[in-house]
Amino acid sequence: MQTVLFHETVFGPIHSRRLGISLGVNLMPNDGKICSFDCLYCEAGYNAQGQGTTGVPTRKDVHSRLNARLKEMHDKGEQLDVITFSGNGEPTLHPDFKEIVHDVLSLRNKYYPEAKVSVLSNSTMITKKSVIEALKTVDNNILKLDSAISHTMRLINRPKSVNVQSEGLIEDLKQFSGTCIIQTMMLRGSHNGVRIDNTTDEEIDALIAAYLAIKPREVMLYSIDRKTPEEQLEKVEKEELEAIARRIEAAGIKVQVNA
Repeated sequence: MQTVLFHETVFGPIHSRRLGISLGVNLMPNDGKICSFDCLYCEAGYNAQGQGTTGVPTRKDVHSRLNARLKEMHDKGEQLDVITFSGNGEPTLHPDFKEIVHDVLSLRNKYYPEAKVSVLSNSTMITKKSVIEALKTVDNNILKLDSAISHTMRLINRPKSVNVQSEGLIEDLKQFSGTCIIQTMMLRGSHNGVRIDNTTDEEIDALIAAYLAIKPREVMLYSIDRKTPEEQLEKVEKEELEAIARRIEAAGIKVQVNA
């Protein structure tokens, strides 16, 4: 089984296909994974590897580690495009998420005022008031919607709650109209003998309808770039992603392709 890739609270910087030179902030354990989804393609592996023993970092620890890393980078004159909440699970599950976002914005302003602060989220916690308030303060509020059809979404993302359906996610995402970025992983393949494909005409039409309802600032389309825990998944190549993007753009929606 593939295991956790991020063993630090602050990691990188790394070069992100979507965001540029990114310093990562991992609010989940350094030796385990906590997530409300269990996606077939998650580079951090399946939730079955367990939550580990370190627990989630404290607000104080995140502040101390990020401050030290940003100061070091700044003193060396290193470039930084973005500070990104990512890592071993869903960052918005952290009990002090709102307060930590505030701290990160303050540190960004101190050391790299031109850099952006981004949050990569699976959208499952955007019914919580403090999470909503925090996400409205960041530069890039990047929220997942891999399929607008519940059956497909549940095959790909495998939410822990039986109540998570695409229709509810889409309705919740509308509150960020005009400001959020919707991130969609395009893939096909199989899992436990069940065929999965969110690139069909039916799937794309449903996504376009969802995007029109949500009215995001932008849609990010991407495909598999690293090893996935489900090995029977196929990468959607750049040419096909671009063809899908053209269909979405024809509906008046801005699209970024990351192949």
